[in-house]
Amino acid sequence: MTLTIALIGAGAMGGAIGARLASTGTALRVFDMNPAAMEPLTALGAIATRSAAEAAQGARAVILSLNAPRIVRAAVFGSGGVAEGAASGTLIIDMSSIDPTATQALAHDAAELGLRWVDSPLSGGAPKAATGHLTLMQGGAEADVAEAQQVLAQVASNQTRMGDAGAGQTTKLINQVLCGLNFLAVAEATALAKAAGVDAARIPAALAGGRADSAILQEYMPRFAARDYRPTGRIDNMVKDLNGAQDLARLTHTPMPLTALCAEVHRLLTAQGLGDQDQAALMEFFPNPLAKEASR
Repeated sequence: MTLTIALIGAGAMGGAIGARLASTGTALRVFDMNPAAMEPLTALGAIATRSAAEAAQGARAVILSLNAPRIVRAAVFGSGGVAEGAASGTLIIDMSSIDPTATQALAHDAAELGLRWVDSPLSGGAPKAATGHLTLMQGGAEADVAEAQQVLAQVASNQTRMGDAGAGQTTKLINQVLCGLNFLAVAEATALAKAAGVDAARIPAALAGGRADSAILQEYMPRFAARDYRPTGRIDNMVKDLNGAQDLARLTHTPMPLTALCAEVHRLLTAQGLGDQDQAALMEFFPNPLAKEASR
């Protein structure tokens, strides 16, 4: 039996999730405030709708892929929102990356209306969504998470329930701390290699399998070396997530000096107008010796 799923938010990440679902046999109803964002999905057979409420009508589950708690709240509880169209008992799967406290409040308010809530933020980005290999960290009731995992089986190869509502978002913040620090460390190491005259593009192969190896090293050091800024993510999204991690650190009285430094570097680049650039643009924080040579 074909599942009918609603997707609210068809931006870069939501669009990739929707494309994977549509191409693997899911009947998809989609809504985005920008009609043009829905066009690639309708080309794959998805049905474009005029509101989140319309998208949710008759859907087994509703997937949210949005940018901030206020946008999630408006999409679900606002005028024309999911709650107006979803039947009692509908499962809402929030794949946005938002803070745990906001998620707990959203889950509570959904339950008051007879709706079920699972927070399911992701790691892997659009490239992993396209191949069905996202990593998902999830929070919610056990039965609800188990159902969400069935719904998302075509987009994810690693799904883990971390606890009740908000636990998935907490785990995502930890993920982003590790990623943000790794991105910055690899960018800094790339700058050192280039300044010392070593071919940084060859370092990932040289270090493969060693303790310094990582997915970010393998993917990004060659891009850092070439200053290849083609977009697969955004610096300002990392700022949002690192801000969330620092908020949680203050709430739990956890010292995080390295995260604070990493967040400041990302904020600096955002202030310089690079917030919409890929993480590869972290190299703009470091001098480019080749550019200096060319200017002489």
